[in-house]
Amino acid sequence: MKPLNVLMVGTGEYTTGFVGGGASSSDKKIGVVGLCMFDLRRRGKVGKLGMVGVNGTKFPAIRKHLYENISLVYNGMDTSFESWPADDTIDPEAYKKAIDALSPGDAVTIFTPDTTHFPIALYAIERGIHVMITKPVVKLLEHHVALIQAAEKHGVFVYMSQPKSQLETFKAWAGVDSDISYYLNSHHIDICDSMVSPLGYVPVKVSASASKGVATSLGCNEATEDTISLLVHWEKKGDPTKHATAVYTASWTAPQRAGVHSNQYFHYLAKGGEININQAKRGYDVAEDSAGQVVWYNPFYMRYAPDENGNFNGQSGYGYVSIEKFVDACRSINAGISKPADYDNKGLPTLKNTIATTAILEAGRRSIDENREIRIESGDSWKLI
Repeated sequence: MKPLNVLMVGTGEYTTGFVGGGASSSDKKIGVVGLCMFDLRRRGKVGKLGMVGVNGTKFPAIRKHLYENISLVYNGMDTSFESWPADDTIDPEAYKKAIDALSPGDAVTIFTPDTTHFPIALYAIERGIHVMITKPVVKLLEHHVALIQAAEKHGVFVYMSQPKSQLETFKAWAGVDSDISYYLNSHHIDICDSMVSPLGYVPVKVSASASKGVATSLGCNEATEDTISLLVHWEKKGDPTKHATAVYTASWTAPQRAGVHSNQYFHYLAKGGEININQAKRGYDVAEDSAGQVVWYNPFYMRYAPDENGNFNGQSGYGYVSIEKFVDACRSINAGISKPADYDNKGLPTLKNTIATTAILEAGRRSIDENREIRIESGDSWKLI
């Protein structure tokens, strides 16, 4: 199969690890998407690489950051890429020119603020480009439906793949363009949905509440909520006597020295058993004088330490695997081996099997804004009432 040409849309923490003029303070100091793509290119799965942002003046510093922290660390790994806009230009719509330079069957990754996902994804899909979008895929249910329809029409594959300090990184849009529920609850809801939807359960109503005060004291927009909780009722299709209840809570405002990038817990209680997961403590507790605290590392997402020969050795981390699965699927579709619809039933987060997540997230936002319970209707079409 031919290598996949990829355009990375967004130049921040998840793509490059470059935030505020230097390496991110999180565990993603050299990013995720860019590093994975550079290695997939080294392995022959990816061909040409591009990167597009809004502010082209950042690219010289980004290239220096990637060279010093990737090329000089992993046996000279090639971190070259074509970039848009030019190094002396600021252009919020540079993604259009960058996507126009692609060919049908190429791919884009979208790691940008939530409100930009829909226009960028739609622009790419309409030009026959495969798309990978960070969660949440979009903010509105109608946009999710529109992307499904566009992807089917154009035969492309679309795939989805926090403490107070994150408010500094996302201050420009936190509470204005999106909220902590879209940013973090999207993951919790998507996991739960993937477990219960195969059993026939669909969400039917959502009631949400929010607390405020801490984020605004840190200089965020006055609309920024600290914590958002969603109470979601599920029903089994064809048997309305069977109900289930879920509570999803996400917050920006964990203590600065909480020990992890985000404390995450998951509890699932069913008639035949239960699941308890502490996603924060994975058994790797490290005390560092420089950190001034105990830090709980997650070695399963991305392994950044080189192997004994100095090569990148993070191919088994689930952050890398999710990106590699997207690349493999796109190459298979381009080669005529598979079709985009084949992946809706393979356990991967495609547009078709994540629509309930978007419905719940928008219902939660509307519940807070309108101070009422929001009902969800599903079936041949989905809508909020």
